[in-house]
Amino acid sequence: MTDKNGIDKVFEVINKLLGPQGCPWDREQTPESLCDYLVEETFELTSAIRSGNIREIHEEMGDVLFLLLFIARLLQESMSLDQILKESSRKMIRRHPHVFADRDIHSRKELVQSWEKIKKTEKSHVGRYLLETIPKGLPPLLQAYRMHSKAAGAGFTWSDANEVEKQLNAEWGEWLSSRSSGETKKMEEEFGDYLFTLVEYARRHNIKANSALGRANAKFARRVRIMEDLARDKGKELSDMDGHELENLWGQAKLADS
Repeated sequence: MTDKNGIDKVFEVINKLLGPQGCPWDREQTPESLCDYLVEETFELTSAIRSGNIREIHEEMGDVLFLLLFIARLLQESMSLDQILKESSRKMIRRHPHVFADRDIHSRKELVQSWEKIKKTEKSHVGRYLLETIPKGLPPLLQAYRMHSKAAGAGFTWSDANEVEKQLNAEWGEWLSSRSSGETKKMEEEFGDYLFTLVEYARRHNIKANSALGRANAKFARRVRIMEDLARDKGKELSDMDGHELENLWGQAKLADS
């Protein structure tokens, strides 16, 4: 290869893969067939970013960018990468009038409302419903966050965090009632309502529930690994231990991970 910029090099590789003497698997791919790989690689990139491992971020970001450019290459007859990037730049300029124009915005709430109004104007061709533009394939916690954010942008939300706390208490009471009934479907519904409200409570404190849970999951996984190492130092597995031993190991793991 000649000394080209990164994007040109990637397109050279993709063109080779798709050429007559290229890879049979790559030549069979379509934008639709690559969607699952794109989702998977995006989750791997997210995991790498949250780990703070620069080497992993570098590798996973490369994988995501490669797939995006692969899809762009497959769609080159109907769009161009240059066109996509220019339109994206124009959109971001349009959505930030407080940066690129003379619009004054004095609060985060006003900023969100401005963003939503501009998006609604841009996407007037999509439909007329508030939540219609939220991707249906988003993980539920992310979807709930986006729903609350859009509803709040339209003014349809609780007046303050205290009101959300009251709603949380009410939802918890409904969950306890459903649990007493033993009806699985009702229990699932009420537990879902509680989680949905909890996502909004977190949003009011500038916390994304999906990210918070992801970090909690990673922390738990780290500490369980520490427990397993400590158990194996004693020639045991976690499944060989009683509750008291496990509680003791958990305490040691928390100290080691603090």
